[in-house]
Amino acid sequence: MSNTTQEMSSKFHPLPCMFTIASLFCGFYSIVAAIKGDFTTSAYAILIAAIFDGLDGRIARLTGTTSTFGMELDSLCDLVSFGVAPGLLAYLWALQSFHRYGWLAGFLYVATTALRLARFNCQHSGTSKHFVGLPCPAAAAMISATVLFCHRLGFEGTVNHISLLFLVYILSYLMVSTHLYFSFKQPSSQKRKTFRLLVGTLLLFILVASEPDVMLFAIFAVYIASGPIFALFRKARKIFKPKNLTESNQQQSSRQDKELS
Repeated sequence: MSNTTQEMSSKFHPLPCMFTIASLFCGFYSIVAAIKGDFTTSAYAILIAAIFDGLDGRIARLTGTTSTFGMELDSLCDLVSFGVAPGLLAYLWALQSFHRYGWLAGFLYVATTALRLARFNCQHSGTSKHFVGLPCPAAAAMISATVLFCHRLGFEGTVNHISLLFLVYILSYLMVSTHLYFSFKQPSSQKRKTFRLLVGTLLLFILVASEPDVMLFAIFAVYIASGPIFALFRKARKIFKPKNLTESNQQQSSRQDKELS
């Protein structure tokens, strides 16, 4: 690596880093709120952190200020905002009553978040349209949306349903899995698709604004389920496609035998 390239990769760019630090602030505030027992505020703070996390990368690409320093800073802040904060929120809100299984689930979530970020930094490609494994902001947003959804249903304070324990374990697995998840970071180059994306985003915003607690839970649940569903779909195509090709080849060979006879 040349000196110029090394200098550019380690250069500090204030604008995108400000949004990254804002995401870290929201993650830290979420931890403070969860310790105080204000779980809804803690959940909202994680969702706001996810917004800042999405903006810092876009701003860096638009302004041409991407750097290795910014990527490393983003990963460290993500570990706090989307690893420690949601893990602690899940434990204090729903996992304490499960004792050892509860805090082990919380630790597993934080550990898999760190592994997910490390793998992303090693495999990251700027042209990829998919994430390998569930992105940790989406996993953290699912925990937050679940807290808000349960609050909407009338569950105040802590809850102890076993489905929430399984949810944390499932999210931990999906983050380190090889399931592909669609990435929304790649802008479309075609104006028609860009206009459709704008209209779709507007409609989605209206739906979320009408019933935020319900719609956020539904959106993130569908996105998280999309990885395993598409994996099963691709596996089914691999199983049945060769079989169909074999049958068609056998039919063609039998026809040729009849013609020759």
